[in-house]
Amino acid sequence: MALNDLGERGSLRLLESAQCDPDVLCAQIMTGCYGKPFIIEDRETRRLHFSLELVQSSMRIDDPFALEFAYTRKMMAFLLFVPDPGHVLMVGLGGGSLAKFCYRHLPRARLSVVEVNRDVIALREAFGVPDDTRLAIIEADAAEYLPAAEGDTDVLLLDGFDAKGIAPTFLNRGFYRAARRRLRPGGLVVANFAGPRKYWSRHLALLNEAFEGRVQVGTVPGGDNHIVFAFDEAGCSLDGERLEQRAEALAEQFPLDFSAIVQSLREGAELRWVKDFRR
Repeated sequence: MALNDLGERGSLRLLESAQCDPDVLCAQIMTGCYGKPFIIEDRETRRLHFSLELVQSSMRIDDPFALEFAYTRKMMAFLLFVPDPGHVLMVGLGGGSLAKFCYRHLPRARLSVVEVNRDVIALREAFGVPDDTRLAIIEADAAEYLPAAEGDTDVLLLDGFDAKGIAPTFLNRGFYRAARRRLRPGGLVVANFAGPRKYWSRHLALLNEAFEGRVQVGTVPGGDNHIVFAFDEAGCSLDGERLEQRAEALAEQFPLDFSAIVQSLREGAELRWVKDFRR
């Protein structure tokens, strides 16, 4: 379907039958009442949307495994602390950017992705998410899935959003406690909080409580994403020299600018401990 009616140049891909009425569907998308994820594609990118206002995920046509969004690259900073994870559990599939990157660059890791929206899962092929036993896509509500097991995860990536923001079922003390219990010793949770602070401050407070203050939050330059690192064990160090050494080693293995990531982690204005977080 062409996007002339939507004021864009490219194509629109929907989970609809051939008998659908394009005019009706375009009107629903324009008014924000379509209710399903959809794809907008041009010659350079393929983007997953829940609405026209926000892009949930973006894939470069010429490099499908690259991390297009800066916030996803910063979430991969977990490698500075857990460089060789055995199991990475992700909440939120989207267009599969993080799942695909981990699949390609962490060949020894087992990967699990929890996604509640079956329509998002139905679009996985459009984004080239590999069909492999090493990468499990699980249709479930993370609020129910996380408490089902303990101590089986080295890194837990939280990137679960609906059309209105962070999944509402996450706003629960038990959710973040269950997230911590999924971790093996030395593991960590990395969460993407997006939008104005008022929309995620309560999530941060609950995460901080669950991890007894071992939480750090940093901004992503040029956007409204905040990446939060929550550590299962005390003793996490942001010592600049140690992180630089790790960054140099990781730069030889991964197509990411780890030196820039380390620099952002060291900037006090961008990253701070939130032991006394109250708001």
